[in-house]
Amino acid sequence: MLTKDFYSTILSQTFSPCGNYLIAGDTYGRISVFNLSKIVQTDVVLNKEDLTPRNKITINENGQINSLLSTPSFLLVGVSDILGYNWKTIKSTTVQKPQPDWRIEIPNRKDSFENADINVMIHDKEKNHIFIGCGNNNIYVFDLETRRLLKTLNKHTDYLHSLCNNGTDLISGGEDGVVNLWDIRTYKLTNKIVPHSNEAVARPELGKWIGGVSANEDYILCGGGPKLSLWHYRFLTNSTVFPINDRGIHVAEIHKEKILAGGKSRLFYQMSFVGEIVAEIAVSAVTTYSIAHQEHPFNTLCLAGSSPKIDVCANFMYKNQQLSLY
Repeated sequence: MLTKDFYSTILSQTFSPCGNYLIAGDTYGRISVFNLSKIVQTDVVLNKEDLTPRNKITINENGQINSLLSTPSFLLVGVSDILGYNWKTIKSTTVQKPQPDWRIEIPNRKDSFENADINVMIHDKEKNHIFIGCGNNNIYVFDLETRRLLKTLNKHTDYLHSLCNNGTDLISGGEDGVVNLWDIRTYKLTNKIVPHSNEAVARPELGKWIGGVSANEDYILCGGGPKLSLWHYRFLTNSTVFPINDRGIHVAEIHKEKILAGGKSRLFYQMSFVGEIVAEIAVSAVTTYSIAHQEHPFNTLCLAGSSPKIDVCANFMYKNQQLSLY
């Protein structure tokens, strides 16, 4: 087990609704539950036990956990299907192999006998819908209350990496190198960006894949094989190319008035919209695959990837603490 932990990669993270717990999913099909409320108290002397999981739960012995999603009542775990676990069960230190309260089955493609990986899940809180980006190139829309499939969006030609819900738009990016814009009122594809076709951002040696997408009312942010870049929402023209040293972007987010980004790099970046680097955070992982942040009950940014370590930043500017799977 120690060897497993040492070689583990953390692919997904989320916080409990109360904000006191961090949940991390890894390549061995387990979730680890950390008690953050004690970790972030600066006046408390911490020991090794405080910085390791209070509980580990094996969800899927035969596959990795690419995505986690926190809702008020349930933790959603993306394996070959979506499993819903009551938060009381997840927070318990006595339950080692809990059973999910419910399950949403992901449809199989007709030409495939294999279940699709669930690479990303996001929640539309207003409609209580969830959007699921999968390894079978499809995006599925489910009603979370009834757990009924509402729509299948199938315009990508390779597997999905990232989704972003922005008002009435859904933005998706994947291995095919295309950033698609969907109107979720009609579920129609309305536009697209192909970053690798733009000489200013293309990096043919790294490929055309898109690892992360994000948006606000003015801009769309995307990166992957192509350089991290901002695009004008209205005209879909390139605005900013970020001058960072990476070999592929896996996470990219517009957060308030800043850009957060990481990937295959020993640094995690915080930048302005015009490309000025505000902060560089040295990370434990060779590649950052997952970020999670919250403001309440305490300001926390957690960075994880190809390492059993999770870097915790209380002010988004530098690393305050480091969690570990072992």
